[in-house]
Amino acid sequence: MRLEAALPFWLDRPDEEALDIAAEVRRADLDALWIGELATYDAVALATAIGHRAPGLPLKLGPLAVGVRSPVALALAASSVAALTGSELPLALGASRPEIVSGWHAREWAHAAPRMRETIAALRAILAGERADLDGRHVRTRGFRLRRARPDIRIAVAAFGPAMTRVAARHADEVVLNLVPPARVRAAREVLDAEARAAGRDAPRLAVWVPVALEPGEAALRQLAAQLAVYLAPPGYGELFGELGFGDLVARARGGARRAELAAAVPRELLDQVCALGSPEGVVARLDDYCDAGADSVAVVPATAEDPAGRAALGATAVFSPQANGADRPSPRSRRHNECDGG
Repeated sequence: MRLEAALPFWLDRPDEEALDIAAEVRRADLDALWIGELATYDAVALATAIGHRAPGLPLKLGPLAVGVRSPVALALAASSVAALTGSELPLALGASRPEIVSGWHAREWAHAAPRMRETIAALRAILAGERADLDGRHVRTRGFRLRRARPDIRIAVAAFGPAMTRVAARHADEVVLNLVPPARVRAAREVLDAEARAAGRDAPRLAVWVPVALEPGEAALRQLAAQLAVYLAPPGYGELFGELGFGDLVARARGGARRAELAAAVPRELLDQVCALGSPEGVVARLDDYCDAGADSVAVVPATAEDPAGRAALGATAVFSPQANGADRPSPRSRRHNECDGG
């Protein structure tokens, strides 16, 4: 299993903490750091800054919204960060949320799955050094060519919902899930494998982001609940939380309830289903559950309200990982290419 980290977007923390977290991820010697984008820094600028602040740390850029950036913009983003940091740089794509794509950027959010499929087709051609030439139903681009081809840049897709999962299985190199229980990972693994077989290709790798807090107190639980409240209403996430038994919270979120009100109503039971909380041993056992369910990579999203820059959580998950026989695992970077099956 690859043990990675993902930069959190905690609403109660200073933006600059992202750089401190990146430094701790490098200190913990994890396999990679995912750098997404929300309401703080531009992901390309932040990834480039981190590449220079924490040299040698493998980076993953995204997920970036295909409804916001064109294939040309995405190719420029990935190739720029790869060239400026020297990092092998997978690029993750996602649909994002209607309020971001349509509200913030005044772009169309609908038809996310076919837009993703067309974006990947155009992006692969551009990264391979070909001149852009796609006249799709949702994506159109013509004439652009990268000065330096980057066919080594792999493409990941953040998949929620059956349509996006099918697109990811048939066209992506990796699939990313966020805020899901292990059972959802197992179900996704089965679908990805079946769809990839039907398409005559190898199944993509499966990564899952898991919020982590060691022995969380009230502040850490509030931080986690406040962030989870943001995801109660969006398509895909809301349905998942409803399936987990929290349909009333989803209904309140979609009915316009304020985020603070929703955060106060998020129970510990919900956090326990989609996070890894507790002792170091318990957290590691929970991360192992995701591996057992079919994840190839687990990305730790460290809570920082009581753990500055997530140092304790990142260190504990990286160093302490007992096997059934009681022996410790080697550090993540020393087993960079190992898979969940021990290969």
